[in-house]
Amino acid sequence: MNIFTTSWGDLGLTRFPEDPRDRLRAWDASDEYLLRHLEGETLAGTVAVVGDRWGALATALAAYRPVQISDSYLAQRATRANLARNRTAADTEGVRLLSTRDTPPDRIDVLLVRVPKSLALLEDQLQRLAPRLTRDTLVVGTGMVTEIHTSTLRLFERIVGPTRTSLAVKKARLIHCTPDPDRIGPAAAAQEAWPRTYALPDGIGVMSGRPVTNHAGIFCADRLDIGTRFLLEHLPDRRGPLRVVDLGCGNGVVGTAMAVADPAAEVVFTDESYQAVASAEATFRANTGPSARAAFVVGDALSGTERDSVDLVLNNPPFHTHRALTDGTAWRMFTGARSALRPGGELWVIGNRHLGYHVRLRRIFGGCETVASSPKFVVLRAVKRR
Repeated sequence: MNIFTTSWGDLGLTRFPEDPRDRLRAWDASDEYLLRHLEGETLAGTVAVVGDRWGALATALAAYRPVQISDSYLAQRATRANLARNRTAADTEGVRLLSTRDTPPDRIDVLLVRVPKSLALLEDQLQRLAPRLTRDTLVVGTGMVTEIHTSTLRLFERIVGPTRTSLAVKKARLIHCTPDPDRIGPAAAAQEAWPRTYALPDGIGVMSGRPVTNHAGIFCADRLDIGTRFLLEHLPDRRGPLRVVDLGCGNGVVGTAMAVADPAAEVVFTDESYQAVASAEATFRANTGPSARAAFVVGDALSGTERDSVDLVLNNPPFHTHRALTDGTAWRMFTGARSALRPGGELWVIGNRHLGYHVRLRRIFGGCETVASSPKFVVLRAVKRR
């Protein structure tokens, strides 16, 4: 745990899941910059905090009873833990945690935006929130210099109103936006541009030409990425009433391919992104019949899955968390898969060759084999022996 010093007190903050070996902080210079700026502002009415990565902003501003809007299950869990650690029960109960799929508050008087990595997600959220703004709404964005581009400012300008940036402080910037009455309010409700659907290319087996739906913020929302395509070309040929997990499902194309190839299978789609799980459900429904069996779970890898209950796990693990490179997520996914798999069950992993996932899989499973490889990617198979 690290101590975050703010005008609202010294806060003990951690990421989620908490790991005493993890030296990454639960805030960065952009959070610090925004909170310092807010010291001179009057925060009255409904305060909405969008994209608060580990709950630093919601925890610091808990006395204002903010509404946190996040696409991340892990961010919500971190926020709950940090609120409980630093605030009274009354403060904690006053903070509302919403996902990006939930209906936003009817009126927003203060809008604070931690700029996300995905420009599409920023566009989607600004369009969803613009009808709730008034001409007097205080709108401030924040992000590191490397995260705020001309395209970022253009989105604020186009959807909300005139926009300017601050000077950089500790490699962070603020975005100041003045709501334009002609762009906000009920008239803005018809601007939503997501989700989007595209047809898959030919040559990838049962999914050739089939539709894939993507909500904003999903990786490669307008095309099939080459890593996923490589996995689709080398999926396991298994049949029967299997229980299959598409772990870190994204838009669900991999799990849907298994369901199309084996209608007797039950597929569980799980991801820590609410946008991803919504995309996976839309993709699955568009490609399967009413008798197809599936579950859609927003959560932390396989932490809520019963032990020895799964036959097959398919996984394309991320190797970064926001701007930090880390193998922590992949390790949790692999260890969770081993626990969830029945004896004889298999984990299939697609990854860049240089990531060396085979080393981790051998440590966890006692061995693994290469199913397929290319100059860039490798598909690995690990079997739970006992």
